[in-house]
Amino acid sequence: MARPPRAVVLLPNGFTLANLFFGVFAIVEASRGDYSRAGTYVVFGGIADALDGRVARATQTGSRFGEELDSLVDAISFGLAPALIMYFAVLNQEGWDWIFCFMYTMCAVIRLARFNVEQAGRKKTHFRGLPSPAAGLTLATYYWFSQTPLYTQTMIADLPWHVMLRYIMLGLAFLMISNVSYAAVPVVGYRSIKEILGSLVVLGTFVGVIFLPKQFFFPALMTYVLYGIGRTVLFGLLGRLPQEELRDDATDENDEDRRRRRRRRRKFRQDNEGGGPVSPPTPPTT
Repeated sequence: MARPPRAVVLLPNGFTLANLFFGVFAIVEASRGDYSRAGTYVVFGGIADALDGRVARATQTGSRFGEELDSLVDAISFGLAPALIMYFAVLNQEGWDWIFCFMYTMCAVIRLARFNVEQAGRKKTHFRGLPSPAAGLTLATYYWFSQTPLYTQTMIADLPWHVMLRYIMLGLAFLMISNVSYAAVPVVGYRSIKEILGSLVVLGTFVGVIFLPKQFFFPALMTYVLYGIGRTVLFGLLGRLPQEELRDDATDENDEDRRRRRRRRRKFRQDNEGGGPVSPPTPPTT
């Protein structure tokens, strides 16, 4: 089996490193006081993060190295960067509010480590715990939302956001390491009610992102956060918590190694058919 071209192999990791670039740039812009642009770069990082895994699966170039690199980058782009945007934009820099940044980043790192052990490299219908990109984008896009008429010209602006955001940060942090079940990307189609609803969700998301991004992101992400909590509580009371449906996408490096060894053994047997019992060749000694 021919190996993919080197450029194809490097493509998924290129998207991952682009995510890192945007995460670091978001921190720089937040330190300069440009919170709107900082949020934009975290969103760009989210797009790059969404593409790297899909490109790896489409080109069959997934690897354990790519998974580990992706998690390290996500810890910065969706852990540290959103926390520092909140620190510079909202929190009190003279006191102990930096502890909220630590708690949020700590939980993001723990969540990513747990994800690597339990779910990485597999196609899934549900996540155990809030995905770190969803949590990071929720924090990063709050400033966007706070500059829109939907916020400034309604009673929403009268809410004590400087206090609430501290609890939102802690809530998002603990949801990342919780057992709350969150749906993955909806199934798109028209053959069942579930597929039709999934198609409507995807279509509505595209419309919101394209035409009203600053008004859309923060409310939509908060809805996703609350939906997961409500769904888990309701199904828990009914005894119908969704089971993780995990399907191997052949991205585990050990499984791929085993398949290669089996192919080599089959080829060796075919090449030596009719020659009596033979043993696999041994490497030359020096």
